Amino acid sequence: MIKRIIAGVTGIVILMLAVAIGLDQWISLRTQPYIYDEVQSLPHRQVGVVLGTSKYYRTGVINQYYLYRIQGAINAYNSGKVKYLLLSGDNAQQSYNEPSTMRRDLIAAGIPSSDIVLDYAGFRTLDSIVRTRKVFDTNDFIIITQRFHCERALFIALHMGIQAQCFAVPSPKNMLSVRSREIFARLGALTDLYLLKREPRFLGPLIPIPAIHNVPDDAQGYPAVTPEQVLALQQQLEAEKKVAEAKAAAEKAAADKAAADKAAADQAARMKAEQEANDAAQDETQDVEPTAKPESAKPVGRNPFRQ
Repeated sequence: MIKRIIAGVTGIVILMLAVAIGLDQWISLRTQPYIYDEVQSLPHRQVGVVLGTSKYYRTGVINQYYLYRIQGAINAYNSGKVKYLLLSGDNAQQSYNEPSTMRRDLIAAGIPSSDIVLDYAGFRTLDSIVRTRKVFDTNDFIIITQRFHCERALFIALHMGIQAQCFAVPSPKNMLSVRSREIFARLGALTDLYLLKREPRFLGPLIPIPAIHNVPDDAQGYPAVTPEQVLALQQQLEAEKKVAEAKAAAEKAAADKAAADKAAADQAARMKAEQEANDAAQDETQDVEPTAKPESAKPVGRNPFRQ
């Protein structure tokens, strides 16, 4: 019986892995015609979208994926393949700002700040691709990232009816773990597109490219949304927080009531058990108590005065 269960579970796992790998390869084949490895073969487009990643690992070591993407953006711009660079990345926290970091490095490499556009709300690949179309009004653009990331980004674009190509920059040699995680990232993308039908977290007003973007070098980065949207988001978060607190309070009240009811039931059970024990002890005492011995009748004496 146990061997059958183990064999069944093993079969299911193998089947799931086979399906995941099959979907992974399907995405690769589906997007292959739109990927370019050499900057010379890239088509000319107005906008190149650089997908963000952290510049450093947690250990403080510089991220090679980041360096290759920045160099790819520089090459695409200097070769005249793109006129503007849209830097799309995560800025969910005040201390972490992918677009501003990329901007500083590109300006240091000689890219004019007037040709750099920042997208602070590229929290996920889906957000970056869809926002490029719906917020920055660009429907035909070059994506700049590693090949495995190109394939997922292009698949999202194709599904959304967005025209895009991808410049596949080099990847570090030891990327087995990253490529393995990419399989699950693609399954997540398929879930978002076909099952959940997710949209970007923020959309915001239309900002066509080219547009004037005066960003000081020491400017503090914030999400690229209007103040009204930030206020709406804060109100939504406050409402969700209140709902969560109310739910937690209700659950705590229910738990306290259940605990009180259980304590009362336990107390009643103990009292009943003690009462039954006392009654049993009293019955035992009555059973063993000696009965009073009846008084014997005194013999009637003879009256001496009777004849």
